[in-house]
Amino acid sequence: MAAPARVFAFRDARWAPDPVLEPSAAVRSPQPVPLVIDNGSFQTRAGWACPDPSVPAEPLLRFRSLAARSRGARGGAGAETQVGNDLGSPEPLRWLLRSPFDRNVPVQLELQELLLDHVFQRLGVSSQGCVDHPIVLTEAVCNPLYSRQMMSELLFECYQVPKVSYGVDSLYSFYHNRRQNWPCSGLVISSGYQCTHILPVLEGRLDAKNCKRINLGGCQAAVYLQRLLQLKYPGHFAAVTLSRMEEILHEHSYIAQDYIEELQKWRCPEYYENNVHKMQLPFSNKLLGSTVASEEKQEKRQQQLRRLQELNARRREEKLQLDQERLDRLLYVQELLEDGQMDQFHKALVELNMDSAEELQSYINKLSLSVEQTKQKILQSEANIEVDVVDSKPETPDLDPLGSEQSLEDVESINEFEPLFAEEQPEVEKPVAAVQPVFNLAEYHQLFLGTERIRAPEIIFQPSLIGEDQAGVAETMQYVLERYSKEQQAILVQNVFLTGGNTMYPGLKARIQKELLEMRPFQSSFEVHLASSPVLDAWYGARDWALEYMTREEGWISRKDYEEKGGEYLKEHCASNVYVPIRLPKQAPRAAEAPGRASGQGNPGEPA
Repeated sequence: MAAPARVFAFRDARWAPDPVLEPSAAVRSPQPVPLVIDNGSFQTRAGWACPDPSVPAEPLLRFRSLAARSRGARGGAGAETQVGNDLGSPEPLRWLLRSPFDRNVPVQLELQELLLDHVFQRLGVSSQGCVDHPIVLTEAVCNPLYSRQMMSELLFECYQVPKVSYGVDSLYSFYHNRRQNWPCSGLVISSGYQCTHILPVLEGRLDAKNCKRINLGGCQAAVYLQRLLQLKYPGHFAAVTLSRMEEILHEHSYIAQDYIEELQKWRCPEYYENNVHKMQLPFSNKLLGSTVASEEKQEKRQQQLRRLQELNARRREEKLQLDQERLDRLLYVQELLEDGQMDQFHKALVELNMDSAEELQSYINKLSLSVEQTKQKILQSEANIEVDVVDSKPETPDLDPLGSEQSLEDVESINEFEPLFAEEQPEVEKPVAAVQPVFNLAEYHQLFLGTERIRAPEIIFQPSLIGEDQAGVAETMQYVLERYSKEQQAILVQNVFLTGGNTMYPGLKARIQKELLEMRPFQSSFEVHLASSPVLDAWYGARDWALEYMTREEGWISRKDYEEKGGEYLKEHCASNVYVPIRLPKQAPRAAEAPGRASGQGNPGEPA
C-alpha cells in the first residue's frame, strides 16, 4: 500500500543581521587571546580561543562569504556594501553577489578585507587603529604562495596584527576528532562548497606531494540540480532558485550505495510513490483561472443572461401590443366590407396602401399567426423563469425593425450572447448540468523530487554526469593509495576520515566503505570515520590548536618574520601546509660584464 504523499514547504529563510557583540573582559586580560577565523568559501566562522569558561567555546559569527555593493539610488546616498547575513536574502541581489574565492583560494583581497572588517566589527574588537589579537586563519591545501603573501600583507599592514598562524581546515578537523586510540596517519577526504580534496597524512604530517584536488563540490551540485528541475518544470523556471536548490541538497538528497541499482528501484511505481518528495512552491488562489475567479465570472455571466431575458420579455410584450393594435385595425376594415360600406372600405384600403380584399385577408392571416406565436413565446418564457439561465438556452430576441429603440450597450450584449440563443425553440429544453474540470492549483505548484535526490550529489563520484573530464572521489582515492607501498596503504586505510559540509549526505560513509571494499585486497581491513560535526570541526580544531600553542612560538608568524622573510613565509605545525620557499636563480650583474666585453680581454669561461 502506497504511503501518504510527502509534501514539504520551502523554508526560504531570511538571514538575520549579525549583532555587534560586546566582548568579555577575559579576551583581553591578562593578554589578548587569539581570534580564530575559519575562512571557508561557503561560510566564514569566527570566535575566540579563550580558556575562560565565561567565553563561549563556539563560533560567535557564522555568515556566508559573500558581499554585495550596490551603486545607490539616483540623487540619494552613495554606494552601499552589504556583507554576509546583512544581505537578508541572496536571491534579489544574486547578480550583485561577489566572493573573494576562486575555487577555495582567496584571490580578491579587497573583498576579503570586507569580510575581515565585518568580523572585527561584529566581534567588538576595541583596539584603536589595529587588531592586537593573534589571528588563527584557515587556508586551502597547498595554498599558492602569492595568495598567502597577499593575506599576510593585509593582516600585518592593514590591521597591524601581532602574529598570525595558518592551517588547513580539514587537518584541523582531523586533529579535533582524533581519539586516543587513533593513529597519527590517515587518509582525509574533505569535500566542501567548491572543491574536494584527498589528503594523505603520514606520521602526523601532511604529505603535500600526493594531495589531489577535484574541482567539484556543493556549488556544482546545486547548479546541476537547478538545471535538472528547470528542464523538468519550465513553467516554474524563475521559482527554481539556487538558494532553494541548496535547501533541497541539505535536507532531501542522499548518496546511493549503488547508483545504477538505485535508479532501477526508482522505475518501480510503488517505490516512486513511497519515496518521492514533493516540494510546495508558494502560490496564490487569486490567480487567473482559479476557482474563485471562475465563480465570479460565472455569476457575472448569469446576471447578464437574466438581463437579456428580461429585455426579450419586454420586447415581446411591446411587439404583441403593436401587432394586436394593427390586427384590430385590419379587422375593422374587413367588417366594413362585410357590412357593405364600400366607399369607406375602399378609402381605408388606400390608407393602408392595399389594392384588394385578398391582400387585406392575407395580411390579417399573417398578423394573426404572428400574434399567436408571440403569445406562445411569452407563455414559454414564463414557464422557464424558474430554470437556471446558465443551463437552459434562451430564445433569440425577436427584434422588430420598426420597434422601440434600444441602447448600444444592449445591442453589444445581445451580439455577444447571440450564439447562446436559438432562433426557434418549440419545446422547453431540459437543463444540462455544467461539467467543471477538476484542477488542483496547489499540485501544479509542486516539484516532484525522484531520481534528482541522488543525481545531484552523485557528481562527486561521477563528474562525467555534468560533462567534467575529471576523476571521481573513488578513482582519485585509489590513485593516491597506489603511490604508496603496500605497508603504507594499509596504514592509511585504517583511518579514512570524512569532513567538510558536502560529506553530510546520508549514505556517503556506506558508499566510501563499498568503494574501499572493491579496491582493497581480499580480507584486508579498513576503517571509515565521519567527523562529529563536518561543518564546524575545522573551527573547533583551530581553537584547540590555539589554546595549546597560545604561549609558544611554534607555528606563529610574527611581524618580524613577515618583514624579514616575506609574506609567503609559513611556520609549519601539525595542521599546516608544507612550506616551500621561492628559489630564484641568481643572475650575473650586467654592470660587471660590460667592461670585459668592451676591452675584449678576459677568459670567457671565468666569471666577470
